[in-house]
This record gives sequence, C-alpha cells and structure tokens, in this order.
Amino acid sequence: MCFRSTASVMPVLMRRKGVYRFSMVKDMARGHFIKTKVVCIALILCIILFLLSGCGKKEDGSRIGKKLKVVATLFTLYDFARNVAGDRAEVSLLLPPGIEAHSFEPKPKDIMEISSADLFVFTGRYMEPWAEKVLKGVENKNLIVIDTSKGIELVRSENNGRDQDHHDNNQMQHEVHGHGVYDPHIWLDLSNAQKMVDTIRDGMVQKDPENREIYIKNAEIYKKRLDELDRRYKKTLSTCRNHTIIHGGHFAFNYLARRYNLTYYSAYKTSPNAEPTPKQVIGLKHRISQLGIKYIFHEELIEPRVAEVLAKETGAQILRLHGAHNISKEDLDRGVTFISIMEDNLNSLRKGLECQ
Repeated sequence: MCFRSTASVMPVLMRRKGVYRFSMVKDMARGHFIKTKVVCIALILCIILFLLSGCGKKEDGSRIGKKLKVVATLFTLYDFARNVAGDRAEVSLLLPPGIEAHSFEPKPKDIMEISSADLFVFTGRYMEPWAEKVLKGVENKNLIVIDTSKGIELVRSENNGRDQDHHDNNQMQHEVHGHGVYDPHIWLDLSNAQKMVDTIRDGMVQKDPENREIYIKNAEIYKKRLDELDRRYKKTLSTCRNHTIIHGGHFAFNYLARRYNLTYYSAYKTSPNAEPTPKQVIGLKHRISQLGIKYIFHEELIEPRVAEVLAKETGAQILRLHGAHNISKEDLDRGVTFISIMEDNLNSLRKGLECQ
C-alpha cells in the first residue's frame, strides 16, 4: 500500500524538481513519432486505394499495359478475333481442336474460362443454343458478350433448290441438336464475315478504347483480305459449267450458295452425326444422275459415309468443303486460318463445279 502511494506522488515530485520539462519533451517526441506513423499508414492506404480505383477504371475502359482476354466459341470467330486484336489480346478457342461443333456442350472449366474473360464471342443462339443459359450463370458483370449475328439477316434452314420433297419441315423445326428454323452458318457468306469482323471490332473498342485505332486498323486490313477473296469467289464461280452443289452432309453451305448464285442440296439438316432417311438418299441419287453431277462434297471432322454411298452408286467422286466450324489439332499447329480454309474451298468448288 505504501509502495503504491509513493509511486503515485513521484510525478509530482519530478515536476517540482524541474523534471517536468524533460518529461514533457519526451512525451512530445513520442507523440510526434505516433503522428508520423499514422500519417505514413494513411499515405500507404491512400496509395492502395488509388491503385485499386485505377484497377476499377480499367474495367470501364482504361487497360494500360494489360491485354484483353477473349474467349471465342468457334474456330472462325477465334481467327477473326485474333486478326482484329493483333498483340493486344489473348484469344482462346473454347471448342477443343478436332471436336465437332454441333455436339459440343460446355464443361465447368469452360464456364470458368468464360467467367474470367473480358469478351465472349459467339455466333448466336441458333449455333450455340447453350450460350444463353451459361451466360445467365456468369457472375462477371464486366464481361462483354459479342453476338456476331447482330445486324445479319438470317435465312431459313431450307435447301435453295426448287424441289424440297426430301425434307420434312416438321422434323426440321423439332431438331434436338440441329439449329431450328434458321441457318446459323453466316460466316460462309464472305460479306457476312466482314460484318462479323466489324461487330468483334466494336466489342474490343468498347472494352479497350485506348487501343481503338489499333482495332479499327487491324479490322480494315483483314476485311480487305476477305473482300478480295469474295471477289475471287464471284469471278471463279461465274464461269462454272455446273451450278449445283450436292453435299453428303448437314445443311451448312446455304449462305455460300446464295452469295454466289448456286443451287445447294444437302443430305439432311440436323447434326452432322445424324443419318439421312432412305428417301433423302434416293432423292440425291436421282438429282446427281439427272444433272450429270461428277463430284459430291463432304464436310470436315466427320466420316463421309453418305458421300461415299452416293459416290459408289453414281460413280461420282468426292471432294471436301470445309465449314470452318472447327479444325483438327494438326491443322491448328500448322497455322490453318479461316482464309486458307476458304481458299481451299474455292479450289474444291472450281474442280467440283467444273469452272474455268
């Protein structure tokens, strides 16, 4: 008890003996140190908040030094996006190489990849019917979704020939893995392909306006190449002896045929994995014989069973028309592009339609 009392009076004695001034100076120094520490901490917090706010602004457009992350569903869209972005984006193909596009269903890892992207590029609900449901579950509110069918007039999934008796319209409208009433293969019309490039460009500019001029310039350069190829198609296909495409696959080349004034018949409208009816095969055989068709076309990544049957029974030969939905791993590794695919298609059409 005495010890506590003595201690309690010590500050008083110290103040009375002139120690007060020393104690006050010491307290002031301690206070200054504390204030300095608080100011430093506040400054650090301000810097952190500034950096964080800067990151937030990047989501609204400013992306200094950061590449866009773009996820594209089909190979064609992947190639378009690469050409528009140049080195300003990392573009990934959602569809694994070698996988047929119509049978693709996204896995959890695919959904995660879409969720972490800046831009998601797809063809539209008729080509990727799963996209709408997946996008509803994506929590990334800053994700820009690019529907490349925007501004393009879709045509119905019908053969453009006069006689369509070998197709069942009711079956067409109730397909499970098909495209429904409208044909989504819009990119095979090269004028549509240029519009799709513009749509992708606009999405990139919206997300990354600081690199606007780069995206515009790259898009114009690429569209010029597409336009030149379109002109070659028109010139070559205007000289053909035969103007009818017989396709032993699913209904994919209607836009191409319409663009270049060709008549187009396919074995069936549904998924490439489907089988045509005997009536459909007989109808094609009759047309091949009637028109003196020498070449039948088949599509990529699918065994050409129907084309082989038709060739065997009619004596026609088989050529490939590539729909550019997807490519094999080998083709991806050797640098195949959408334009190189369409150039190969033009060579096949030149031979198959007997053009000059």
